Amino acid sequence: RRHALSMAHLRLLLSHSRCHPQPHRLLPLFRFSTSNSGDPPPPTIKPVSYAPKPQAPPEEASSPDARSASPGWQDSPPRRFEQQPPNPPRQFTRQEVRFVKDAGPAIAPVSYPSRVAPLPEDRPAEDGAGEGVNEQDLRGEAERIEMNAERARRSIFGVPVEEETVPYPSLIPAAKRPQKVAIDLVDALREIKTSANEKKRNFTETVEAHVMLGVDPRRGDQMVRGAITLPHGTGKTVRVAVFAEGPSAEEARAAGADVVGGDELIEEIRKGGGKLSFDKCIATPMFMPRLSKVARILGPRGLMPNPKLGSVTNDVSGAVKAAKSGRVDFKIDKTAIVHVGLGKINFSEESLRENIGAFVNALLLAKPVGLKKSKNDTHGTLRKEKK
Repeated sequence: RRHALSMAHLRLLLSHSRCHPQPHRLLPLFRFSTSNSGDPPPPTIKPVSYAPKPQAPPEEASSPDARSASPGWQDSPPRRFEQQPPNPPRQFTRQEVRFVKDAGPAIAPVSYPSRVAPLPEDRPAEDGAGEGVNEQDLRGEAERIEMNAERARRSIFGVPVEEETVPYPSLIPAAKRPQKVAIDLVDALREIKTSANEKKRNFTETVEAHVMLGVDPRRGDQMVRGAITLPHGTGKTVRVAVFAEGPSAEEARAAGADVVGGDELIEEIRKGGGKLSFDKCIATPMFMPRLSKVARILGPRGLMPNPKLGSVTNDVSGAVKAAKSGRVDFKIDKTAIVHVGLGKINFSEESLRENIGAFVNALLLAKPVGLKKSKNDTHGTLRKEKK
């Protein structure tokens, strides 16, 4: 008997496992079915019997006459079927989702109603606005049709159509300046003399030289500066100022210096508002630290004493005589051009030629050491200035 009950339990478990989605949850039932012999016997399962389903009456009995004839049809209440709630969706774990197909959330496509732009005739026209626009469009369309028809008639009858043609813009080439031709030094001096005689002036003009150098003025190793004493002077009266004290000041006065002083001269320049009464400055080495007070005034004008130019020296007498006799300092500007005066227009051609030769020689000696020689190293011009 006990063996028969175990077989019955086993059949029941197998029937449940076929319809159960998770068989692993039936393990307690298997344990219960395979219990030891010492356990108490399981409760007996009584068979349940249900009443047989009543058969449907024949078609004749389903007629209204038959229904009215059978009183039991009206007395028996209609059978109501209880609606069972739908099973809630099952929740799967992460491990179970990997082995179950279509276990993820279902995504349904979303569709939106399509938009259709209203036609022009469907739009509500404003008061008087729509009619005016339509009339203008019709008038423009009529003119266009009339023009096309006129062109067609002219083309048929061989009448040339007059169309407005706009000429293309013509490019005007930029005017090129005539290139200057280099001439000989003797011819240049004669031309300067001739132009000076044609136009008489109330002053004596100065002959200047402007030399364009092939150096970079932004580089310190390519700086070009120097000084030269012209053989025939500059023809200009030069006023010389000397910063010295004691015996050096006396030597400067004896050599012909126009302004001699020490600290009082420095204060006069600093408080003078930029007004200077001299053209050259010479100083002894002991005054160089003191001249820093007026460096902003003397530096931009090229009057600051410089040891490389010989204006800072203990030989004050020789420096004053050289400045008076025609010593010229030259230096390149920001565009690598040297400007220097070499005499007056009333000098003879021989004197001007010798002054120019001395300047060119000094300029070549001032050439930077690391600068390579090129055919475009120097390019000079002569002209006369109002001095």
